[in-house]
Amino acid sequence: MNSEFMDALTTLEKEKGISKEVIIEAIEAALISGYKRNFSQAQNVRVDVNRDNGSIRVFARKTIVEEVFDARLEISLDEAKSINPNYEVDDVVEIEVTPKDFGRIAAQTAKQVVTQRVREAERGIIYSDFIDREEDIMTGIVQRQDHRFIYVDLGKVEALLPLNEQMPNETYKHNDRIKAFITKVEKTTKGPQILISRTHPGLLKRLFELEVPEIYDGTVEIKSVSREAGDRSKIAVHAENPEVDPVGSCVGPRGQRVQTIVDELKGEKIDIVRWSEDPVEYVANALSPSKVVKVNVNEEEKMTQVIVPDYQLSLAIGKRGQNARLAAKLTGWKIDIKSESEARELGLLNEEDSSASEYEDPASEEAFVPDVEDYNEE
Repeated sequence: MNSEFMDALTTLEKEKGISKEVIIEAIEAALISGYKRNFSQAQNVRVDVNRDNGSIRVFARKTIVEEVFDARLEISLDEAKSINPNYEVDDVVEIEVTPKDFGRIAAQTAKQVVTQRVREAERGIIYSDFIDREEDIMTGIVQRQDHRFIYVDLGKVEALLPLNEQMPNETYKHNDRIKAFITKVEKTTKGPQILISRTHPGLLKRLFELEVPEIYDGTVEIKSVSREAGDRSKIAVHAENPEVDPVGSCVGPRGQRVQTIVDELKGEKIDIVRWSEDPVEYVANALSPSKVVKVNVNEEEKMTQVIVPDYQLSLAIGKRGQNARLAAKLTGWKIDIKSESEARELGLLNEEDSSASEYEDPASEEAFVPDVEDYNEE
């Protein structure tokens, strides 16, 4: 090695952010191994790389003893004093043993070390970039797929989309552009491994943040999300400012904002409901588009009993119980739905209770929902 090599390390330090001292120390460690391997030497050695001109010297380190048993590791006191009269027993003497053709080995070793360190540094930079983007959304390009993953190019790295994180109503083709939610960033021996998802509720939340400025700037807050990917989702929103309509902000002019998200999720239906700290109002809103007659709350068991008009029962429950299930996930309350006639038979309704309640039409003001016919059971 020479001074040009040292200059190259300085440039590498600036461009790649790899410390020159770290590379030199790694080269010295690798050269010790290379010296022992190539010259069949078992002694204790030290390699010194001159930081100014790049010259390399190898020193054998020997301990001073009264009687020598292993000349590769020990040196007699008399011999040591011939080098320096100040040496004493148990001191360590360094004797230069640099081979004549060691430069070739050093050059090969240095190249390998530098290449490895650059690769490690680049992997470290990619990991640092992506660990900060965990639970964020990114756009990638589908590259290929096998029986376990779809491989998506995110620019600097290829992310993995597992089978169980793929939406059931989607097919993926080469060069398709998709938005995905980063669920995990892991450090591995082969570099950072990034796992992404198309089914995670966080994807829906991030899409709303992208499309709705009021959510991005904090005027409207997403309180809860429940999702059955590819089919239907519910999202609860809230605004501290009473003059701001959180549902209308998410829907957008003529439904454009929510429609953009629906298109991105390949037609997944989205219910946007108004959040409330009152569980009666919140559960009634969450069951939209069904009308609600009455909500009874059991706070100890965190359970609600919801009474709906007879003709709204199937609508409240939804296909295969989906509407009730999503509402329960959204609110965090167990929901038991009964028809109005059944409730009267059980004595759960008072005479003043009727279908015309304050929750009669939550879809008109408290929620944005697709066509009601989508909920009817087949």
